[in-house]
Amino acid sequence: MKSETLLHEVKLITQTGVEFVKKKLSHLAPNQINWKPNSDSWNISEILAHLNTYTKFYNKAISERLQTTRHTTPTDFFISSPLGKSAWNGMKLGKQKNIKRRFKSPKNFNPTYTEGLISENPVEEYIQLQNDFLGIVEEAKNFNLRKVKTGLSISKIVKLRLGDVLLFIAYHNERHIQQILNLLQNTNFPEKSYE
Repeated sequence: MKSETLLHEVKLITQTGVEFVKKKLSHLAPNQINWKPNSDSWNISEILAHLNTYTKFYNKAISERLQTTRHTTPTDFFISSPLGKSAWNGMKLGKQKNIKRRFKSPKNFNPTYTEGLISENPVEEYIQLQNDFLGIVEEAKNFNLRKVKTGLSISKIVKLRLGDVLLFIAYHNERHIQQILNLLQNTNFPEKSYE
């Protein structure tokens, strides 16, 4: 895949997510953002907390890696590693925009287990963190997406190629934005309440 195509895909998915959150979530009342269809589901606030925690981790990890790498010569083409492709391909939505399979979130990224992940303004935090991520994606075009490697949130030992990590992040975000959309379209989603 062309490096330019990869970065464009990551930017497009991220920008689409930011626009969705601005348009659909900025005006939700607390009863809406905290509503869940059942006790096993996450509400919108929890989904955003999960995404915000992941984005903080990866923004920091990638920024630090870009500051210290010697691989500052970009290449026209990017080739995924087998592990990298498996990681981001597993996160991709199905053709019908459905969530193909579920993954268990690590406890330190799961707001059900770690309540401190939920901030006072998860919508604004999401928008800011994603805009920071877009800046990192823009900066990444000046680096070798194959040779620069970064650690993962689930393992400090395993490192993936930067291109694979960027795709993983974008598809992970897209997956959870679809989860939010599914909540908004639920027939039991509440009307705005000011109580």
